Amino acid sequence: MIGNSARIIPCLLLRGEGLVKTVKFRNAKYVGDPINAVRLFNDLEVDELIFLDIEATTKGREPPFERIAEIAGEAFMPICYGGGVTSFDQAARLFKSGVEKVALTTALVDNPGLVREIADTFGEQAVVAGIDVKKDWLGKSRAMVRGGGRKTGYDPVALAKRAADLGAGEILLTAIDREGTYQGYDLELVKAVSAAVPIPVIACGGAGELPHLRQAIDAGASAAAAGSLFIYKGPHRAVLVNYPRRARLRELLGA
Repeated sequence: MIGNSARIIPCLLLRGEGLVKTVKFRNAKYVGDPINAVRLFNDLEVDELIFLDIEATTKGREPPFERIAEIAGEAFMPICYGGGVTSFDQAARLFKSGVEKVALTTALVDNPGLVREIADTFGEQAVVAGIDVKKDWLGKSRAMVRGGGRKTGYDPVALAKRAADLGAGEILLTAIDREGTYQGYDLELVKAVSAAVPIPVIACGGAGELPHLRQAIDAGASAAAAGSLFIYKGPHRAVLVNYPRRARLRELLGA
């Protein structure tokens, strides 16, 4: 967190043992080792990190507990983990390994009681409702699950309200059509969801330059998450972990 202002969070994707980056949830490209990335983000004084395993749910796997424990053990900052969490016991094991928050996306739709169960035991701040959004052929936003591969029929605003009612502490709102594109966040989506729920919304998907982060905050988000922006550097998008200095973020966010 920058002062008392918004949070800016690197959102990192896991596939197997490695760190990858996708575009619109497809074409995963290996970008490095997650432990090395965490060490670099430690040095850059990042306040928190989000790790999402992009294959755990679609392949029916459990979270990679040992790998997550390694990551959490190395990190100086709080870690949120999402991917393949389908039970209370799995969430409890993740918390025991050092994770501060678990993100539930498919489980939010398929097993909503799990959100309440985890929140009742570990606190609402420990549960992040992941809402992945894609526009349909009519241009309407719809929530997707299973890595963007299954339609739910939910309007994202309705699903966000449901998540808040279930006890989620915040919402990770990802625009699939913007993810990895550098086009900026879906600000209309961010505005609609942020205005509809009393809990913090983390905007995700599309950040390609620092002003995009400010735009998400101005649209009502409490935090802005980004992947490509903090993984790639320069016009040729070389892999280079980076993060703005605090003074730059204060200037950007007016903190």
